[in-house]
This record gives sequence, C-alpha cells and structure tokens, in this order.
Amino acid sequence: MKNKIELKKAIIYSIIVSFIFIILFILLLYKEYNVYTINFNEKISSIFNEIIEKYPKVEKNELISILNEDTNRNYELFKEYGIDLQKDATILINNTIFEKFILLDTIILLVFIISLLLIFLRYNYKKDKKIMDITKYIEEINHKNYKLDIEDNSEDELSILKNELYKTTVMLKEIAENSLNDKINLKNSMEDISHQLKTPLTSIMIMLDNILENKDMEETIRNDFIKDIKREINNIRFLVESILKLSKIDSNSVKFIQKEVAIKEIVLEAVKNVSIISELKNVNIYINGNDTDRIICDFKWQVEALTNILKNCIEHSFISGNIDISYEQNNVYSQIVIQDYGKGIECHDLPHIFERFYKGKFSSSESIGIGLALAKSIIESNNGYIGVDSELGKGTVFIIKYLN
Repeated sequence: MKNKIELKKAIIYSIIVSFIFIILFILLLYKEYNVYTINFNEKISSIFNEIIEKYPKVEKNELISILNEDTNRNYELFKEYGIDLQKDATILINNTIFEKFILLDTIILLVFIISLLLIFLRYNYKKDKKIMDITKYIEEINHKNYKLDIEDNSEDELSILKNELYKTTVMLKEIAENSLNDKINLKNSMEDISHQLKTPLTSIMIMLDNILENKDMEETIRNDFIKDIKREINNIRFLVESILKLSKIDSNSVKFIQKEVAIKEIVLEAVKNVSIISELKNVNIYINGNDTDRIICDFKWQVEALTNILKNCIEHSFISGNIDISYEQNNVYSQIVIQDYGKGIECHDLPHIFERFYKGKFSSSESIGIGLALAKSIIESNNGYIGVDSELGKGTVFIIKYLN
C-alpha cells in the first residue's frame, strides 16, 4: 500500500460511505420497528378497551398474561377472514408501511451502491488519465521532444513513475544537447587541428623541397632547415599528444590514480620539466610553502597541469625575469599561486586564455594555444579550480585551489 495514495483515498471514501449507509440503515430499522410497535400497541389497546367495556368482569391482568404467554393459540379464527398469520399482518396498515420501508431501503441501498461505484470510477478515471498522460509523454520522447515539464508534486505510485519519467526526460535532453555540443565541438576541434597542422606541415614540405631540389645547398643552411623541420615536428608531436590528452579527459576515459602527495613534490617536478626553457631565458623560479602540506590527487596529471602553466609564465616573462610559486593549506582548500612579472595579458584576451587553440596578443609564434586549456581540464577533473589575474607590463597571477 506504500505510495498508493489515490487507492488509499478511494478506500477511505468507501469506508465513510459504508459507515454512513450502516448508520442510516440502523436508524431506518429502528424507525420501522418503532412504527410497527406503535401500530400494534394502538390496535391491541383498542381491543382491550372494547373487551373491558363489554365484559367488565374480565381481569386486566389476565388479558396482559394472554399477550405475553408462550403458548400457541388456535389461529383458525383468522383464517376464516383470509388472514394467514405465517404470511400476513393482522394490522393491514403495517402492510402499507412495510412496502414504503422496503422502497426506502431499496433506494438507500441503490444510493450506497452508486456512491461506491462513483468512487471506484473516479479513482479509475484519475488512474487512466495519468496513464494516458504518461503514454503521451513517452510518445513525445520517442519523437525526440525533450522539452517537457512533467514533474509532479504528488506522491502516489503513478506520480512517482511520472517523476522518474521526468528525470529520464531531463537526462535524455542533456544527452541530446551534449551529443549536439560534442558534434559542434568535434567539428570546431577538427577545424582547429587542421589549421594548426596545416602551417607546420606546409613549412616542413617547403623546407624538404628546398633540400631535395638544391643539392648544392650550403651545409649550414641545410642544417638550419633540418633544425627547423625538427622543431616543427616537435610542435606537431606536442599538439597531437595534447589533443589526445584532452580527448581522454573529455571522454572520462582517464583513470586518475588518487593518492596523498606533498604539494612540494608536484611543484618541484613541474619546475624540473621547464628547467631547460627557463635556463635558456634565464628566468629564476622561487618556491615558498610548507613542506608538510599535502593533497589527494593524481601526481602525474597535476604535474602536467602545473608544467603547462609554468611554460606560459616563462613564455610571457622578460629575459632574466622571476617567477614566484607559493602554496598554502587551510581547513577548506589547498592553494597554489604561480606569479610571473612579465608582459601580462590584454584585458580582451584574459577571458579566453583557457580556450583551446586561443593565442593572445603576446603569444609566441611557436605557441599552439592548448597548454592552458589542458591544464584547466586536468585541474577541474581533480575537483580543483583555476583562476587568473593580469596587468599589462606587471605580470600575471594563476591561482589554483583544491578542495580538501
């Protein structure tokens, strides 16, 4: 009976109607008995009065005892007047009253039956209506119409089914929208990837053609071409690897290995990964934080995220510039702050720096514009948040927070 609210209501109404019917029936029986009794008593009283008037010597007690005795009398006298005491009432008015009471009983019984029938039909109608509504909703969903608001505030079993159907509709709607967004994103990504690959591949083809066609090319020029080709191939390799990593994160196919790691270890490993490019530009990196601060994350992927952020900071730093990395921890979150003192980021570029393949005004020609997008995806997949603030000519600050 759990959650069968409409059925419970129907049963309660039926019980109330039945109770009212029983009360009315009892009252009617009592009334019927009372009427019969009055009629009998009045007639017997008339007979007693007649007997006493004609036979004054008759004892009244004797008459009363005759009425109350259990001895069967001879009823042949009544048969002479066509009255069968086993079938007929001796008082004719009671026959008429009996017929009226029978009619009244029948009417009350019919009202009772009709009331129960109406309760049942009402319950059945509401049930069928909800089933029809649900059927229509399912038909609409089958026609890919997910813009349905069918949430029900009731708690009966069909309303629960309706609410579950609503949840399914919302889920299907989200899947359909995500599928459409995925197609759009895939299309845009393919266009971006095609554009990103086109330039280095074209450069490689031109340099290879020059090397092949000019057999008398000077050795130094040939070596420069080979170095440029290697650089472009490395760019393509980095692009492909980054896209593959992003695709894995987007498809939730990356299995992050969550374990407790010291924040300092993550920072040091990321600094180690950018040591060559920081030395080439003579950029100094300073680290400040508590050695005991730890977070639960996937070490490898978080190092990847911080490495990409540091690469961006080094790219935008001045020669012989500085980068400060500080980290701290409280009861709510752990925070890593990476700050450079370089060129900064234009205001109109700032909202877009985490977008894939976006390149700001001060980005280098070799920049692909995917590193920060990858870092953001990694950090957010680890229940983290990344924000950025920048001022032209003064530098940029990246703030990373992980919930404890």
